[in-house]
Amino acid sequence: MNRLTAVLLLPLLVSSTVLANKANKHKPWIETEYQGIVMENDNTVLLNPPLFALDKDAPLHYAGEVCGFRVHGGGGSVPFEAVVLDKLTGEGLIRAKEPLDCESQREHSFTIQAYDCGEGPEGTNSKKSHKATVHVRVNDVNEFTPVFVEPLYQVSVSESRLYDRILRVEAIDADCSPQFSQICFYEILTPNMPFTIDNDGNIKNSEVLDFHRQRLYRFSVTAYDCGKKRAAQDSEVQIEVKPTCKPAWRGWSKRIEYTPGSGSVSLFPSMHLETCEEPVWNIQATVELQTNHIGKGCDRDSYSDRSVRRLCGAVRGEVDLLPPPSPSTNWTAGLTTVPSPDSSLVFVFNGSERQACEVPQSALRELGVSAGDHFTLQLWMKHASGTQPAQQQHGRARREEESIICNTVSNDDSFSHYSLSVHGCRLSLLYWPQLDNARPVKFLWKLEQVCDDDWHHYAVNLEFPTVTLYVDGVTYDPALIHDNGLLCPPVPRPRLVIGASWTEEAQKGCTNISESERESAAPRFQSHFRGLLAGFTVRRGCVEPHSVIECLYACREGLDFGDLESLGSGMKVHVNPTQSMLILEGDDIENFNRAIQQVTYRNSLRFATPGVRPLRISTSLRCFSEEGCVSIRDVEGYLVVLQPDAPQIFLSGTAHFSRPAFEFETPQGVPLFSELRITCSLSHSINTASQSMEGGALMSDAVAHTLDGCEVSPVGEELDLQREELILDPKSVSERGLELINNTAYIAISGVESISVYEDLLRSLRYRISVGAMLYERKFRLSCTEMNGHYASNEFTVEVNFLHSVDAGQSHPNHLLSSQQFMPPSRHNLPPELAGHNLANAHRNSVVPGVATVIIMVCVGFLALMVVLGIFRIRSIHRRETKERICGGKEGEIDWDDSALTIIVNPMESYESQHGVSAGAEGEEEGEESPESPPGDSPDDQRIIIKRDGQDHPPRHY
Repeated sequence: MNRLTAVLLLPLLVSSTVLANKANKHKPWIETEYQGIVMENDNTVLLNPPLFALDKDAPLHYAGEVCGFRVHGGGGSVPFEAVVLDKLTGEGLIRAKEPLDCESQREHSFTIQAYDCGEGPEGTNSKKSHKATVHVRVNDVNEFTPVFVEPLYQVSVSESRLYDRILRVEAIDADCSPQFSQICFYEILTPNMPFTIDNDGNIKNSEVLDFHRQRLYRFSVTAYDCGKKRAAQDSEVQIEVKPTCKPAWRGWSKRIEYTPGSGSVSLFPSMHLETCEEPVWNIQATVELQTNHIGKGCDRDSYSDRSVRRLCGAVRGEVDLLPPPSPSTNWTAGLTTVPSPDSSLVFVFNGSERQACEVPQSALRELGVSAGDHFTLQLWMKHASGTQPAQQQHGRARREEESIICNTVSNDDSFSHYSLSVHGCRLSLLYWPQLDNARPVKFLWKLEQVCDDDWHHYAVNLEFPTVTLYVDGVTYDPALIHDNGLLCPPVPRPRLVIGASWTEEAQKGCTNISESERESAAPRFQSHFRGLLAGFTVRRGCVEPHSVIECLYACREGLDFGDLESLGSGMKVHVNPTQSMLILEGDDIENFNRAIQQVTYRNSLRFATPGVRPLRISTSLRCFSEEGCVSIRDVEGYLVVLQPDAPQIFLSGTAHFSRPAFEFETPQGVPLFSELRITCSLSHSINTASQSMEGGALMSDAVAHTLDGCEVSPVGEELDLQREELILDPKSVSERGLELINNTAYIAISGVESISVYEDLLRSLRYRISVGAMLYERKFRLSCTEMNGHYASNEFTVEVNFLHSVDAGQSHPNHLLSSQQFMPPSRHNLPPELAGHNLANAHRNSVVPGVATVIIMVCVGFLALMVVLGIFRIRSIHRRETKERICGGKEGEIDWDDSALTIIVNPMESYESQHGVSAGAEGEEEGEESPESPPGDSPDDQRIIIKRDGQDHPPRHY
């Protein structure tokens, strides 16, 4: 039976194998989209990515090979074809079937499809791939030259004024690409013309025109495209000068300089309006100061956000949601930052998955980011509305909502949730008082500031059910309040995401998954934010007062009016809250001219941000004539804030002191900077014309300054906490609103405060050593900074010496210290824990190395002096005895006068030299019985007796 079954199944298996080898199971595969470029004078299309068709049937013959590509058009003929370069690899090529013309059609779109060779050479059962879209752009070749729109341009102008633009010449180029079709620059060919032309073809006069000097100017201009092809035919310009008067502003300076610290400076001290005797009954001028490019909209304090909050009187307790990356605040480490002129940290959110951050659970517990129903959100935001095609804007398509913050908060016995989002030019706050039973409420504001791509300060005060929004210090109530009804609440666990919102992967509704599934569902970010954020804080438990919010936003620069009491009758002055716009209105031309000269610019910052602030004056007139009124051209200039003088912060005090070691071993330690003095001054040039001196001079004015940080660090090795430490009361630092960092490398105080406060804190800084710590000197370096670290002081170094006691009970030979006791031990013989310090002898009888060195030098110097005197006296005696031998004068000899004898004890003599003391006494007695020496010429004659090893030697005469 088994054999019969095997015989029946064998043909079936053989036929199945043959069919499997011939079967074409898979379709070829190509990319879904290709981008191509082809030149006008070429036919090969360069594709990205390259054209390759893959077939999973490879390496089967026919079935695994690509036989060709088919090109499909959108209803018309396609001037391209696709060919196969290699059937085995599936490599293909797209080329043009005919010459292409960029000017007639610049872009082409079509689809291609790959097909394999089927199951045999006839292509039976061939399979086709999906259709891929191909976009081909035809690159231009510079074929055409520029052509002027008009061969002749004529215009008439009035004399005695400079024009921003007299006329505009225009040339066009028939090339299709921007590179060759755009006109890059124009040129005036006629020399010595009082006119200039810019790259846009605008012609203006470079000097004032005079009707009596020349009434008509003729000159030629030419144009060049961006491929540097010149126009084949130049154009002629004729400008006629007319002796007419035109109303305009006169006597103004386009460039105005401002020196920081100058207070208020008049912008237009000599400017007046010329109406050419045209009777007017109303004049209105608007002065605009553009500061949007300075910092976050204007010049503000350059301190950190935390320091500015303290200066504005804000109560501490806010939490920084976007802090600088650190080991404890690492959730911002992956975010992109950009530099900011005001030294703040600006984070970039570009809408991608990586540009969003979630605060870890451990950080949430440490920061205590709980809000309840009373909190304040504050942030700086720069956001622009996304661009969309017109049909989508007016149709059903809507912009995606962008989440700034999404936070689920754990309260005492429940969970609440809130999120702040932008949607186009709308700002929305979704608040969920309780996730278990309450309904969410959505507050909406429609504001231009949300989408104007400028920096604005936002503060949201929530005192549920009341919500107040402050934008740049101005109050806005919600424009609309939505009750969003029964929405599916988020998972009731603390979670804080910035730059996006989250959703659980497994969540498809509110009831179809269990609570445990929702708890374990992996979060997925969505609604990513696109914009810039800075200074993002939350204050929990209470709301921020309006006065503090206004102070945080307040600009330190702006327009002002000098003297309101000098305003004439009928004059009105209006300044907007940001002081970037000032409006003058009046009916008398004389009063108006006096008023415009009182417009000032002020900057209250000592270190103003240098740079250019554009100025613009727009004027409107109302005349008595019913036929029409004259128009005044807008005046444009710029204010240049010069670089401020750098402050000179100088630290001084006692740079070296010595104290007994036991004073450092007390629990209080010893103050390091007890006589510290911090001064800050500004150096500026003074006018030498009013001084009775030659050349330049500098004057230093002491001014009231603040510091934002000081740091004390040991010179050399870091502190060994087992033997030494720096002591500063943390309570005294925190009471002043400052922060303290104390570790082995340094101790730092940070925060904006006056110099006197920093002096008091640093004078209270103490240094303590452990009992028995064999330290003999230490150096510490102090430095301070101002304006968020922009300006630094000198480095003040203090050297401290520790005086150790000497044990008087231990005897020494001759009651003196040997020279070895004053020599410091070799640094190589020190134990490792004492390396890096200057140590004297390692026993308790050690003295300060500096004192020992002085004693040794004095002894050596005194000994050298006595040796020199002894040699001189010996030579003198030798000369006298030689003279006596020559003269034979041995009569009348007298004893040696020892009245001037001085006994010298060498403190460096060895102990064994003391054995000859008794023998020396006996020698003196024998010396008295010896023959008297011959008298000399001087009473200073001496007899030298040398005694060694206790043996007497006969006296030797010299």
